[in-house]
Order: sequence, then structure tokens, then C-alpha cells
Amino acid sequence: MILTVTPNPSLDRTYELPGLIRGAVLRATADRVDPGGKGINVSRAVAAAGHRTVAVAPLGGPEGELLARLLGEHGIEAAGVPIAGSTRINITLVEPDGVLTKVNAAGPEITTAEAECLLDAVRSRSAGTEWIACCGSLPRGLPPEWYAELVARSHRAGARIALDTSGAALVAALSERPDVIKPNTEELAEAVGRPLATVGDALKAAQELCELGARSVLASLGAAGQLLVEDSGAYFAGARVDVVRSNVGAGDASLAGFLAAGGAGQAALSAAVAHGAAAVQLPGSVMPTPADLDLSAVVTTSDIPMDLALSEPAP
Repeated sequence: MILTVTPNPSLDRTYELPGLIRGAVLRATADRVDPGGKGINVSRAVAAAGHRTVAVAPLGGPEGELLARLLGEHGIEAAGVPIAGSTRINITLVEPDGVLTKVNAAGPEITTAEAECLLDAVRSRSAGTEWIACCGSLPRGLPPEWYAELVARSHRAGARIALDTSGAALVAALSERPDVIKPNTEELAEAVGRPLATVGDALKAAQELCELGARSVLASLGAAGQLLVEDSGAYFAGARVDVVRSNVGAGDASLAGFLAAGGAGQAALSAAVAHGAAAVQLPGSVMPTPADLDLSAVVTTSDIPMDLALSEPAP
């Protein structure tokens, strides 16, 4: 069982448009609403693969009620923590060529008491979990050290922690030694304070984060592929994708595939890439099922393509 923690969940509404024209009245060719937030997306991908998952998240207002109902429809056990504010709504506009325009709301402010209730919900629901995935931005009211406290408490309870966040929250949590962190290229560059141009640059940055406390790093490098740095070594994997329909939630699908496959080694990395490649070919933030995966299209190697530019597709 995989438990996820999403401090700033959302309802994700996606509109597919024939074109995006500023100032015009536009008619959508298709639309959908999905439960959103990075941890909730991980739960959705885990549930789509047929595994049990529990989603801990603050839920407020009619938006929170709808989010809880949608989670149930996806086969996810919702461990909602009531809050005074209302759950946010995010908007994604998709054009025919795959270009996305995303508007993310700030979300409600979390009180000190509500933050403690979130930590208590994780503790009370974490028995028997294989992984706790802590994902996404922190809402207003939570300090950057909140994830560090969650990692520390979860480790004391004997749980393994996957952390997918960025900025000060990521850096603050490294001292508590999360078992795996999952930055993308921009988040990896921000964490080390310099731009990254090649896979070799990303490898060096990931190794630095391991030195700062991360036990392993699963880095999503966009079209270039994914990089895994752990005690057993460093591995790289990629898969060619012919058509990108939406990349919303693709990184979350990757993390779900990685954790469901054990959370370590080349086989887990292959699963991560297969899940991410499948997700970008689906509409909105739809998570892939086992039928959508094509592991035969994934190439995994310990021979890191150091000079591969991060803007180029992997061969």
C-alpha cells in the first residue's frame, strides 16, 4: 500500500481548445475535471495499476467535498483533513499542437492546528504502508520545514519516504534523509543554484543532493529521459514518444510507477519511464493503466549519456 500526502490539493479542470486567442470568447471541444495535486495524482496512478492507496489531504468547502467524491470514484481511500478554507481549482487549456496553458490557484491558508491534524492523519493511516509519498507545493501557512518534520516523524515510525517538492521545502528536508526525491530539471537546477545544460550536469547535481542527505534521486529530465542516482550506481532511461497530448501529471505517474516497482534499481526506473511516457499520451491528467504501458519501448542503461542536451530527445 502506498500512502500519499498532498498539502495543497486541487480540482483540475482541463479544456481542449481549437486555439488560444487572448481576449476572445472560446468554445472548448472537450473538457473534464479530475482530482488534482501531485500526491493525489500519484494515488490515482497507483490505483489505476490495481494497488491500494490512501490519500491524505486538507479538504475544504464544496470543492473539497467534490474532490473526496472523485477520489472514491477512482478507487482511492480519501483521508481528508477538514479545513476552514476551500480547496483550490486549477485550470489547464490544451491546444491541438499539445501546448498547455496552466493557471494554478494559490489555495487556502492552513492554520497551525490544521497542519498538526495533517501530520496526525499521516501517522494514523501509515500502518502497513510500503511508501509514503509527500508531494507538491506547500500551501500558505506551512513553513518550508514542514516536509522535514513529516519526513522525520515518518522515519521514526519506520516508513520509507518519497519526496517530490521544490525550493526551500526540498532543501530543508534533505537533512532528514528522504529515501528518494524526485525533482525535474528546473527543480534540480534550483536546488544546486546553477543552470543544467546536459545529462552530465544533471548527474553531478543529483550526486550533490545525495551528499546533502537524499538517499536516492529520481530526476525527470523532460524529453531527454530520467536519471536515477542511488547507492548501487547511476542509471539513465528514456522512451520515444510520438505524440504528446498532455504532460500534466506525467511526473507523478512516473513516481507512482517507480514506487510500485519497488523504488530502487533499473527495473523501477524502467517502470517510471514507461508510466511517464504513457501519461503524456493521455488527455488532461488521466493516469495510465497497465494496458497503456509499453516497457519494450524503454531503454535503461548504466552508461550515462553525459553530453546529451536536456532539450534533446533521448535516442
